[in-house]
Amino acid sequence: MADVLPLVEARLRTALGEPDARAAVTFLGTDRIEVLRFHEGDIVRYATLGMSAQPMTDPTAVVADPVKGPRVELVLSVRAGVADTDKVLRPLAVLAASPQVEGVVVAPGASLDVGGPLWPGAPFTSVLVAEPGGLVEDLELDDPLDPVRFLPLLPMTPNEAAWKRVHGAQALQERWLNQGTDLRDPSRRSAPLD
Repeated sequence: MADVLPLVEARLRTALGEPDARAAVTFLGTDRIEVLRFHEGDIVRYATLGMSAQPMTDPTAVVADPVKGPRVELVLSVRAGVADTDKVLRPLAVLAASPQVEGVVVAPGASLDVGGPLWPGAPFTSVLVAEPGGLVEDLELDDPLDPVRFLPLLPMTPNEAAWKRVHGAQALQERWLNQGTDLRDPSRRSAPLD
């Protein structure tokens, strides 16, 4: 079976340009996860590389299928120069390792919590996983492999995460849209939720 990571990195480079930095994290018992940083104007994007090396497996499955199953990478976009967002590398790697460590399947609409600020002073402790296909197109792989999907992450404050648990991901995204919330602002306040 061909290694998918070189193909994934090529797709990221095609969509986002050349990365200007990369960091690698390895957690005990997991594959290496890299986080690549890309700059585009006043936007900095962080993309994981390594999460898609293995398909995610349904935690209720008796045996993990080494071939079939969803494959994803995560992409976070924020405004550059407003906060020390480069410290998000480790939390992003933790999120990318969660399918291997915790047996979760990361999909659009899910909330992922990092248990602390995404970066020093960040008002966000979790992210909403958004729908793929906008920034980086899915990467089709040879049968029988599922395509690699590139899932955008939208930072959430604790209040927004609690509101999302009650009302759902779609309702939160509509609220953000209706209020003109700048989801790339690394220091934004929680959206009004009344």
